[in-house]
Amino acid sequence: MNQENKIQAVKQEELEAKKKEDKAEQDIILDVQNLKKHFKIGRQIVQAVDGVTFQVRRGETLGLVGESGCGKSTVGRTLIRLYSATDGKVIFNGEDVHQLKGQKLKEFNRKMQMIFQDPYASLNPRMKVLDIIAEGMDIHGLATGEEREKRVVELLETVGLNKSHLERYPHEFSGGQRQRIGIARALAVEPDFIIADEPISALDVSIQAQVVNLMKRLQKERGLTYLFIAHDLSMVKYISDRVGVMYLGNLVELADSDKLYEEPLHPYTEALLSAVPIPDPKVAKTRERIILQGDVPSPINPPSGCRFRTRCPKVKDICSQVIPEWKEIKENHWVACHLYS
Repeated sequence: MNQENKIQAVKQEELEAKKKEDKAEQDIILDVQNLKKHFKIGRQIVQAVDGVTFQVRRGETLGLVGESGCGKSTVGRTLIRLYSATDGKVIFNGEDVHQLKGQKLKEFNRKMQMIFQDPYASLNPRMKVLDIIAEGMDIHGLATGEEREKRVVELLETVGLNKSHLERYPHEFSGGQRQRIGIARALAVEPDFIIADEPISALDVSIQAQVVNLMKRLQKERGLTYLFIAHDLSMVKYISDRVGVMYLGNLVELADSDKLYEEPLHPYTEALLSAVPIPDPKVAKTRERIILQGDVPSPINPPSGCRFRTRCPKVKDICSQVIPEWKEIKENHWVACHLYS
């Protein structure tokens, strides 16, 4: 190959790389940059979320896991503007959601929806199912009259209910049925992105799989993108393409679902996964169970340096002095830990 052909080949490679980069940027529906949410309680500041960075690709499910109180639900509520951000940016479809006003804010409220944890508390007990599901359509002017009722019936059938449920009130349904109504309500305004905040934790185990399978089917049919917040690691693996692990307001690891479960890098992720039940008793016997010592520190006064250091079995001197950098250790595998610095 002569010099001219070599130069041409290099240029072609650069062009292909640029095209891939541009496509990857177009595929990002949500870009969260150093998000912080602090609550003031009296004279104290609760650092519920303290510098979280991640991206969600269009059409994928990103799972967010961690112990109760780690800040994962606060992340979801801040993304959708139920809470205002203390610092950082939430870029949705190229725009900072916390700067939106007027018509753009109304459009954002339609494009991003939420399925709440408690199906008993998230539905208005004084409204019939017809009006609960149609409320979003009324606000955004998507349907009126007969068309309104027809669309609500279609949504009910989509989530496994039927026309006979239209005139009933929430208290007349089981927990699983109420969560299906919550899903139908979220779908009513034709969103692109749905935040599912522990949508199955209040349900019986027998119903949980039904709701998750319904969500997977709807994602395929409607091209939806999910942020799936939960603490059930086996269920998160089942539904998620990628999984992020949170501890005390920080994201400590993020990777493709299979990669994270097969090869966890952060000591906290290793400890979490060691607690997941394995159906094969032979494999379960050979696996080491990692028991973390002590309690989770208070988000009012978190430890210096790495927040996990007070419970980490692999702690080093640097962990108490320097906050670990959030970086990509392997392709699409991010971690914040001094073991990899």
